[in-house]
Amino acid sequence: MKIVLDTNSLLVSIGRDSKYRPIFDALLTGKIKLLISNDIINEYVEKISEKTNALIAENISNLLISSPDVEKVEIYFKWSIINKDADDNKFVDCALNGQANFLVTDDKHFNVLKDVGFPPLTIIRTTAFLEELKKLGG
Repeated sequence: MKIVLDTNSLLVSIGRDSKYRPIFDALLTGKIKLLISNDIINEYVEKISEKTNALIAENISNLLISSPDVEKVEIYFKWSIINKDADDNKFVDCALNGQANFLVTDDKHFNVLKDVGFPPLTIIRTTAFLEELKKLGG
């Protein structure tokens, strides 16, 4: 299963005591494949640094970049679907270009995608994605 994680969904899954930790563990054990782009990894590093420190951000970045279960997606086409926060489009573009099964986010800006019939993209909340992982046995 290929997914794109919005930054906030990644952040809540990193903590060892987080109820969302099974998402990060599924990535670490190869049960899911995370799709990233250069823009996404840069945002991950920036936000993890803000929440923790630069060393932790660098370690997580290196882990993701070197993981066989993380796929770097080249963005050949930008859809520009989200207008309220155009910065969120990087996640949509990555999911569409990488043919993700899910884009995991709790950000309401992504709701506009539910009204757009094309291109097809499944947006799922972080809690609902945990249920999907349980179905996989993860």
